[in-house]
Amino acid sequence: MTAHRTFELIAPSGYPHDPEVLHRAVHRLRAQGHRVDGEEAAKRRYQRFAGTDGERAADLNRLADPSRKLPDVVLTVRGGYGAMRILHGLDYEGLQRRLADQPIALVGHSDFTAIQLALLARAGVKTFSGPMLMSDFGAEELSEFTMQHFWSALTQPTITIASNSPQAQSVDVSGMLWGGNLAVVASLVGTPFMPSVQGGILFVEDVNEQPYRIERMIYQLHLAGILAQQQALVLGDFTGGKPYEYDNGYDLYAMIEQVRSQIGIPVVTGLQCGHIHNMLTLPVGANAHLVANAHGFRLTASGYPSLG
Repeated sequence: MTAHRTFELIAPSGYPHDPEVLHRAVHRLRAQGHRVDGEEAAKRRYQRFAGTDGERAADLNRLADPSRKLPDVVLTVRGGYGAMRILHGLDYEGLQRRLADQPIALVGHSDFTAIQLALLARAGVKTFSGPMLMSDFGAEELSEFTMQHFWSALTQPTITIASNSPQAQSVDVSGMLWGGNLAVVASLVGTPFMPSVQGGILFVEDVNEQPYRIERMIYQLHLAGILAQQQALVLGDFTGGKPYEYDNGYDLYAMIEQVRSQIGIPVVTGLQCGHIHNMLTLPVGANAHLVANAHGFRLTASGYPSLG
């Protein structure tokens, strides 16, 4: 049984549109014995955002306050858009000082990628790409797979992910595991919030993007010189794209083959992350070892905050 933990909710992007789902998610956590703070953040609304830019930045900046007891888990309410607007308003120095030696799990994905990469770039803070309150903890049917991997990643000092998805290229590399939502990663190119990662293992995923748009964003990372600095590119799930007659055979597979022929580093496919029901929790900024071949791949990560 998982130990009782303290969760603090943050809403750096969009507001929850369904109060029933919010109630279900919070009730589930409390029914399991966890404490849930910050529920007011999930109830704010300002235009399409969960509060003003200042309010949403303050959710995170409060973690830098030395007078406050830190929670075990900082859980993102939902994605959408809005994180980019508050990157310049975060207290990176304060967060770096407070979180340097404190095991705390900041968890989310989608638009939260902007904050995760900014924290990594500006403060060296490692986070987790994983489930969010509304879409995952509040799902009509809770995914046992998602919850099991969530708690394993947060409480164990090392995680290993194994897949029997055959790979077209053999890989045996080590480096920093980093990445997240592809559109958000690409949007940070050329900004001071893009981590300068040398020899890393970059993972990306996205939702509702056509293969040509995915290719264009990968090309942006390629032409900016970012992919050439990595050991491998790992593709997660790309759900929601629809085939069109105009594509004329150009699908996700054709896109991957085109990218693989151009970027100069191995491309690994089938990582179970993204906007999906059964998702992994991945430590962003961790030390990782990736081995892939015709029989599948194995990804091991360590050196990230562990709640024990």
